[in-house]
Amino acid sequence: MYKSYYESPIGLMTLVSDGDALIGVWIEGQKYFAATMDENTVEKNDLEIFLKTRSWLDRYFAGDKPGHDELSLAPKGSLFRQGIWKILLGIPYGETIAYGEIAVRIAKQSGILRMSAQAVGGAVGHNPISIIIPCHRVIGSKGQLTGFASGLTKKEWLLRHEGAEIMG
Repeated sequence: MYKSYYESPIGLMTLVSDGDALIGVWIEGQKYFAATMDENTVEKNDLEIFLKTRSWLDRYFAGDKPGHDELSLAPKGSLFRQGIWKILLGIPYGETIAYGEIAVRIAKQSGILRMSAQAVGGAVGHNPISIIIPCHRVIGSKGQLTGFASGLTKKEWLLRHEGAEIMG
């Protein structure tokens, strides 16, 4: 396991890789910070995936819209969380989706009648690849900003940066 760092407009970010794919991008102070990172992680700044990720983040923060498919992503989590994160990857830049809407999609995909928006919120909150897997684009049912492991101020900053319509 390898790590590197990226200084962003919203704080220092820790990047983690298994050597090939990105398995974590956490903003300093984030809830569940490095939750899936091995304690024996070695700093290696010149790893190809880190060079690509830093370039991706540079372009994102410059106002470009890089695609997640430019990077090899391998977030660690249960099948349920993986399903939620896959939905997050489909949220277009500058757009938002409600937790409840994701719950409806997951229920339909799973062949069940209902899925709890709170269960969805838990999976969204444990997203280990911040910004690239855009958990910041998930909002409350009435369009309000709710929940973000790095805090609502950073969530609002990211959504405004993308030009998303937000309440408040």
